[in-house]
Amino acid sequence: MLASTSVLAAGRRHSVGRRWDGTVLAVGNNAAGECRVGQWEDVVAVAAGNVHTAANTGRSHTVGLRSDGTVLATGWNGNGQCDVAAWRDVTAVVAGWRRTLGLLADGTVLAAGRNSEGQCDVQSWREMVALSCGDWHSVGVRADGSALAAGNNRRGQCAVDDWRDLTGVAAGYMHTVALRRDGRVLATGDRTTGACDVGEWEEVVALAAGSYHTVGVTASGRVLAAGDNSHGQCDAGGWQDIVALAAGSTHTLGLRADGTVVSAGNNASSQCDAGPWSGIQVPRARASEQRDRKPGRAGAMSRDCPVRSCSQAPAGTPETGTCNSCRFRVLMSLSV
Repeated sequence: MLASTSVLAAGRRHSVGRRWDGTVLAVGNNAAGECRVGQWEDVVAVAAGNVHTAANTGRSHTVGLRSDGTVLATGWNGNGQCDVAAWRDVTAVVAGWRRTLGLLADGTVLAAGRNSEGQCDVQSWREMVALSCGDWHSVGVRADGSALAAGNNRRGQCAVDDWRDLTGVAAGYMHTVALRRDGRVLATGDRTTGACDVGEWEEVVALAAGSYHTVGVTASGRVLAAGDNSHGQCDAGGWQDIVALAAGSTHTLGLRADGTVVSAGNNASSQCDAGPWSGIQVPRARASEQRDRKPGRAGAMSRDCPVRSCSQAPAGTPETGTCNSCRFRVLMSLSV
């Protein structure tokens, strides 16, 4: 998942959503307490620890970022991945298998959890604007549009040194995908599953990576998918008006503009039972932060963007639409 205002998150066997009022919903397996979010308040973004499906995986954790920059966590804490209570000034959170990363306002990164493959060796990272966690590797985008990676590189999933002009990144089990400013997608890592077959994608505005699949949403709200589809996790071609995505190990979630959620893929643990959810929305403060970012930064909004939520637009500007300058689909009606 991406380090941004993530209102949807998908783990190995559970799903999480942030509602308009800052509360959080969760469905799926709760054996480790990963769905124990009913008391959370004032949350602006969520993340879920994901891991590839195997006999020795399954326990997970959930992380929530509060509006004051503090972080909540629940679920499996076997490697200290939930030890984030002391974090402050955090602007984004992401979660992988047995670890959590937090992006600070100054562009540096905090890490908690397992580091046996070097996936938490991010202390030297600077000027970061986006993060993502795979199973055993971590990736990030810098303000200049370049990428950094740490951790297991067995299949070349950390081979991102030459990538440029990026606005976002997503990490799966053994693959990494990145969104370029021109709406095209780059990929590296294990190509045997088809999750890296994204070279022909265009006009993409957001990405998510599952264990063996990749999904993207276009400026028109259409969903693209590549990779393993053994559980139907890529059966999202008919979805419309999608504004955000999340990918778990073998399932996919999509957020519609009206705040409802659609899902596809493995539902063995009821992780796809998000259909009754409503009001899954991006907080107003985060929309303002996107608007106020300086031009030229990775993921920045254009100052002449014609859409109200990412520009200093005059009265009467449409509240919904797609910015042709920054290629970002927005919907201000999702704000509180």
